[in-house]
Amino acid sequence: MPVDGEVLIFRNVRAKDPACELDAVVDVVVEEGRVSRVGVDASESLKPELLAEQRRAVVIDASNRWLLPAFVDLHAHLREPGHEYKEDVHSGLRAAAAGGYAHVCVMPNTNPVNDTRSVTELMLRRAREFNGPRLHPIGAITVGQRGEQLTEMADLRDAGAIGVSDDGVCVMNSQVMRRALEYAANFDMPVIQHCEDHDLTQGADMHEGEVSSRLGLRGWPRVAEDVILARDVLLAEYTGARYHAAHLSTQGAVRIMQEAKSRGISATAEVTPHHLLLTDEAVIGYQTACKVNPPLRERGDVDALVNALADGVIDAVATDHAPHSSLEKDCEFSAASPGLIGLELCFGLLLGLTDTSRLSLNRLIDALSTAPAKIAGIAPPSLQVGSAAELVLVDPEATWEFDPRHAHSKSHNTPFSGKPLKGRVDMTVAAGRVVFQRTPS
Repeated sequence: MPVDGEVLIFRNVRAKDPACELDAVVDVVVEEGRVSRVGVDASESLKPELLAEQRRAVVIDASNRWLLPAFVDLHAHLREPGHEYKEDVHSGLRAAAAGGYAHVCVMPNTNPVNDTRSVTELMLRRAREFNGPRLHPIGAITVGQRGEQLTEMADLRDAGAIGVSDDGVCVMNSQVMRRALEYAANFDMPVIQHCEDHDLTQGADMHEGEVSSRLGLRGWPRVAEDVILARDVLLAEYTGARYHAAHLSTQGAVRIMQEAKSRGISATAEVTPHHLLLTDEAVIGYQTACKVNPPLRERGDVDALVNALADGVIDAVATDHAPHSSLEKDCEFSAASPGLIGLELCFGLLLGLTDTSRLSLNRLIDALSTAPAKIAGIAPPSLQVGSAAELVLVDPEATWEFDPRHAHSKSHNTPFSGKPLKGRVDMTVAAGRVVFQRTPS
């Protein structure tokens, strides 16, 4: 890997950055942590300077590979503080680097909850120790995520939080949600909602439908998500605040978001890879690896989500990386914790959708990088000359399988182990440094 002072050159790479309308086979040069040259002869024109200044270049023959803006995850759980046996900041960021991520936004449902400056600062300090992808804490909306008293959002923002959320717990009280939107608007922070009417989902294990009836599991109706989203976009319109809906999963939620955008409401949304790929039939056999929150839905929901992502109604892809140990997953379905890991798998899971659906490659790149960065208030990764070097080198034709024995995450809870994936991350550059490089097998 390059060291300080060295120049990094990607030769004959297909550079793709929809944000600056770049799609060409070129050389890309990184100097002093920034993209310095992009062009067919960029590496050749640099040689005289390297010789004169006695600098060393690390040259990567990137033929038949793509260089993309690095990815930004809006929604991950790194479990520190409190549940480091599942994941910690260092292992989570290591997994993120292996997945092509330069930025990871981390949810507040830790123990203690990230509802104070001290927890936010702890997360950031741990991330600086690792010196890899950048971590962006998301503070809680309410103290202890109890849905009652608002947190000191100004203090959280000053400590480094980029937004607020009670993720995993819906803010049920409309007055509390209104005040949260009004307060956060003072700082231009997005309020990120987990849309779930808990009165409608009490005791539920999976999506309410034919499969839940066959399995004898209590069902979770779509409308539990839809009614909260409908209320919230009206509140966002009323307050003029920035609102973001986490992990949409239903056809109804897509319709509501489409209507909100058509009316100019400042509302954005994300979707996870598993909600784009799996239906509730994956739960058959009581597969706890497929227990997630919100639950996997039906084919009509999946199709609506893919089309909404393709159209931009859903803005971004977020992993909802939720590591759990075997203690929480190797048990009866009702006792299992919801969630699966996603940071290392996301690109390999989703690239195939560009061949089999209306989702274009450019839209996928935007949804993984530029769009989530804008929602989080982060400067979007870019291949434009002068930009900070936040890049991911991928082999689009590589097929591979996720092997938990070689995972970077501490936890291995995923239904995609051993399944063929297309598109492999070979290198990640974050903050101008190579933070991941695949070792040739």
